[in-house]
Amino acid sequence: MASPISGFSNKSKKEKIQWLADTYLTGNPDAIDTLKKYWNADEKLQNLHDDFIENTLTNYYLPFGIAPNFLINDALYVIPMVIEESSVVAAASNAAKYWLERGGFKTEVISTVKNGQVHINFFGSDKNIRAYFSEVKPKLLASIASIERNMKKRGGGLLDIQLVSTTEKLEGYYQLHCTFETRDAMGANFINSCLEQIAQTFESESTHFAAFSEENLFPQVVLSILSNYVPECLVRAEVSCPVAALSFKKVDGPEFAANFVRAIQIAKTEPRRAVTHNKGIMNGVDAVILATGNDFRAVEAGVHAYAAKDGHYTSLTDAKIENDIFHFWIELPLALGTVGGLTSLHPMVKVAFEILQQPNAKDLMQIVAVAGLAQNFAAVKSLLTTGIQQGHMKMHLMNILNQLEATSEEKEKAVTYFTDNPVSHSAAAAFINQLRD
Repeated sequence: MASPISGFSNKSKKEKIQWLADTYLTGNPDAIDTLKKYWNADEKLQNLHDDFIENTLTNYYLPFGIAPNFLINDALYVIPMVIEESSVVAAASNAAKYWLERGGFKTEVISTVKNGQVHINFFGSDKNIRAYFSEVKPKLLASIASIERNMKKRGGGLLDIQLVSTTEKLEGYYQLHCTFETRDAMGANFINSCLEQIAQTFESESTHFAAFSEENLFPQVVLSILSNYVPECLVRAEVSCPVAALSFKKVDGPEFAANFVRAIQIAKTEPRRAVTHNKGIMNGVDAVILATGNDFRAVEAGVHAYAAKDGHYTSLTDAKIENDIFHFWIELPLALGTVGGLTSLHPMVKVAFEILQQPNAKDLMQIVAVAGLAQNFAAVKSLLTTGIQQGHMKMHLMNILNQLEATSEEKEKAVTYFTDNPVSHSAAAAFINQLRD
C-alpha cells in the first residue's frame, strides 16, 4: 500500500508523473510515454492548459465535431459539439436537416435572472430580524458598490435582496435571497463576491441592533453561495408543422405524430423513463456547453432540479397536436456565459464561438436549447421507428473496429457489410476474423 505524499503540488510536472509511475503504474511500462504523447507540441499552449487546474499531468482529448443545418429563428447555424458518445452528433445533424425542411426551430429567452443566498442561523424573534433587515438593507446594497461597478456599466448587477424565512422546515433557518443580472457573463465569481460582502455586512452591522442585544440573540451567517438552480433564467425552443408533413419513408405522419405525443406523455408520467429521456436531451446540451467552455455540471444540476420542480421528476420536453399541427417544445434553465472564465482563454472555445458567429449569452441559451430539443426529437423518432440500437450501433461500429485493431481496408469492408447487417461486438469480431482467415 502506498504511503501518503506531502508537497505534491509543489513538484514539477515531470516529477509528479515519475512519482505516479513509480507508485501506482508499475505494471504499465508505457504509462509515462502515454501521458507525454498527449502533451501539446506548442509549449505556450501546453502551459496554458497546465494552469487550468492543479496537478495537471497531461491533456485528455474528446472529439470536437459539428452539426450543420440548424435553422434557428430563420438564421442558419453550425453547432460545435464536444462529446465521446458515437451517435450524438449524427442524431443532432439528422434532426437539424429534418426540421430545416419544415420551418426550423423557433426560440425565445423568457428571463435571465440568476440568484444566490446568504444562509443564516437566527433563533430569536422573527419580528426583530425583519425589523433589522429593513434597517440594514440600504447598507447591504451600498456595501457591494465597488464590486458591481463594472457589471453595472454592462447593464447588470444586483437586482434585489429579500429576507426569506424557512423556519417551518428547519428551526432558526433564514436566508437572504439575492437576484442578479450578469449579462454575457455566467457570473459565478461576481455573484459569490457580492454574497460574501453582503454576508459580512449583515453580520457585522447586527452587533449594533438594539433588539438583538436585548435578547442576546444575534444572526449568524452559516455560508453564502450562488445557486445553480436558476428557474428564472429560462429559454424556450420549439418546432411545429402540419402532422401530414411528418410523413417519411413508410411512416404515416398523423400516426407518427400521435405516437410521438404518447411517448412524451409516458416520459411526463414515469420517472424511470423521464431520467433516460432527459439524459438524451443533455447529450445535446452538454456537448455544446463543453464546446463553449461553460460549466456543464452546473447546468446538469440546475436542469434536473427543474425537471422535478413540481415534486415529480418528469420530461423536460412537451408535445401536442392542435388543429392538425404538431408542436414539440422544451423549456430549460440555462445560466451561460460568453465572456470570462475559459471562454476567453481556451483556443478551441474561441473557435467554437467563431463557428457560432460570436453569440451573446442570450443567443447561446437559445442555441443550447435547440441542441437539446433536436437530440430529444432524434432519440424519440428512432425509438418509434427503427429502435434506438440500430443507428447507435452503426455509429459505434468504428469504436468496435478500433478495439479489434482493424486496418483501413478491413474497416471499409466492415462498414459495407454492416450496412445491411446487425452490429454487435461479437458479429464484428467474427467478420474481421473471417477476413483475416
